[in-house]
Amino acid sequence: MPDTTLPNSWDARARAHSFFGFTDLPSIEARGTVVVTHGEGPYVIDTEGRRYLDANSGLWNMIAGFDDLDLIRAAQDQYAKFPGYHAFFGRMADTTVELSEKLAAVAPFDGAKTFYTNSGSEANDTMVKMLWFLHGAEGRPQRRKILTRLNAYHGVTAVSASMTGKPYNSVFGLPLPGFVHLTCPHYWREGGEGESEAQFTARLAAELEEVIAREGADTIAGFFAEPVQGAGGVIPPSEGYFDAILPILRAHDIPVIADEVITGFGRTGEMWGCQTYGFTPDAIIASKALTAGYFPMGAVILGPELGDRLQRATDAIEEFPHGFTASGHPVGCAVALKAIELVEGGLLDNVRRLTPAFEAGLARLAEHEHIGEWRGKGLMGALEAVKDKATKTPWDGDLSVSERIANTCTDHGLICRPLGQSIVLCPPFITTDDQMDEMFDKLGSALDEVFAGLS
Repeated sequence: MPDTTLPNSWDARARAHSFFGFTDLPSIEARGTVVVTHGEGPYVIDTEGRRYLDANSGLWNMIAGFDDLDLIRAAQDQYAKFPGYHAFFGRMADTTVELSEKLAAVAPFDGAKTFYTNSGSEANDTMVKMLWFLHGAEGRPQRRKILTRLNAYHGVTAVSASMTGKPYNSVFGLPLPGFVHLTCPHYWREGGEGESEAQFTARLAAELEEVIAREGADTIAGFFAEPVQGAGGVIPPSEGYFDAILPILRAHDIPVIADEVITGFGRTGEMWGCQTYGFTPDAIIASKALTAGYFPMGAVILGPELGDRLQRATDAIEEFPHGFTASGHPVGCAVALKAIELVEGGLLDNVRRLTPAFEAGLARLAEHEHIGEWRGKGLMGALEAVKDKATKTPWDGDLSVSERIANTCTDHGLICRPLGQSIVLCPPFITTDDQMDEMFDKLGSALDEVFAGLS
């Protein structure tokens, strides 16, 4: 490691004037920061010239790597043509219109309409306001409660953080009233002793019925779910989960919102995660891979029924009083158009081609005595570290096992993500067979090194 005590080092400069979010501060204190300067394909290079295979795709989003010339040129050309605008007052850029048309073409429902934001958090926040607005306009102002799941991640704004079922939000005094968290659909961890997966799914469906009865269906504004819980540690739902809960929600006229910020645009092997699990939501929340990470953008993609209802509610007051300065930014839309073109033109095919090798690599590392489970879907997967495999006993939290594994991977030139006691992998869609082998070889070496030190 470089001497980070030097006052003019990149690490010292970063620590002097940066306030870190979602960062393990003891690791920063012990190891310093990594300041990156550029990327080459799926690799990033730091100020010391060290090269890392980024198996986290930046933050799930850099699906085309870090130097894709098509995406760069799309941004450059649009900046030269028309570098910025909004989508207020009946005015918007031509690229915004074109992207809305493209999203309507690739959406899993006909007649989609899109409202643009700058992030997934803002998109989820916007969707909640849309639901509150809609129910109020339709004479049901009491329908304000939002159903999500424990371990879900929906963002960091006050509303989207209230939807996020993670305990760390308690430090902000969240969730706000009216946000209800159901059981996480993680059969391996949440299933009862002797309970089959089918019985677990049935129990979660019964819980949903009970919660609706307790809260009152006429007080619930909507249900939000990630097709695969991402920041919860890559948690695919139990077998038959969506088939079991969707009819219940439909019977009670509760809108279903698919949070596809992570799963959208190919991560699960289909264009949308809801297609992977065979259900059609009332709306989709998109971000991250929407622009392949080359521009900050989010979107609320409304299905036809919900879109029509919102349009009628808006017509009654002659406007929807909500928006962001950079909503529908012309450069972001140009980049998104190119990103979707790349997904359709080969990146999605590569996800499907790589998935068997990815799953095989996870399964091989899961043979380790201190890996309790591997799980995943498409090119998103996780390994759950355990002290005892037979009993699923986790390591003591003070040991920070997943953080140790991630830090050791960094030392080996691999970036992966610790989440709870899991190590998460979500490689870029451009990953090659050799890079896949490199990822699993380096992670395997790190696991051996860390677990040997804990034994």
